[in-house]
Amino acid sequence: MGNLRSVANAFEKVGGDVSIVDRPAGDDWEAVVLPGVGALGDCVSSLRQAGFDRWIADWIAADRPFMGICLGLQALFDHSEEGDVEGLGIFAGKVMRFQIDRSLKVPHMGWNSVSFQQGADDPYREKLQDGDQFYFDHTYHVVPDDSGLAWCSTDYGGSFVSAIRHGNCLATQFHPEKSQAKGLQIYMNFLNHAACGTRSAE
Repeated sequence: MGNLRSVANAFEKVGGDVSIVDRPAGDDWEAVVLPGVGALGDCVSSLRQAGFDRWIADWIAADRPFMGICLGLQALFDHSEEGDVEGLGIFAGKVMRFQIDRSLKVPHMGWNSVSFQQGADDPYREKLQDGDQFYFDHTYHVVPDDSGLAWCSTDYGGSFVSAIRHGNCLATQFHPEKSQAKGLQIYMNFLNHAACGTRSAE
């Protein structure tokens, strides 16, 4: 929803062969990406109407490469405070509105740094380090039941989970496609780890 073309362009820039689809297709794809901006209720409803809900759950359960971006992260959880929406329930947890000091604006919009929660030997972390900056634009954030899901965290009036990883599933609250070189590096790492070959950014 909303940012499909910009995400596709970013993946193509690092060597991806991208197809934008509106229905589940064959199993010959090497990886699946679910981007999204806007309202989570509309996103989840569209996924269910198109038959993507069960298909995405099965894809992740099979530990095949999957990446969620923004709403594509939030949709993976049980429930969201935004519109009292039931998510896809792939991971236990909820999506909550920021409850922070009024001196900080909501939505959380702009550049912010991340702290990685998983080891430097993680292939998704190649050429990335604590303190790297990424672009955010969101009012809600995920609260996983399992803290071990956290791939990185960010501080905005308190620490929140800004990306998760479970096996070959990676999902970010920030927008790599708007995050310049570091964002492209995440896409490149994802493609390389999805066994799509070695790539380098231009």
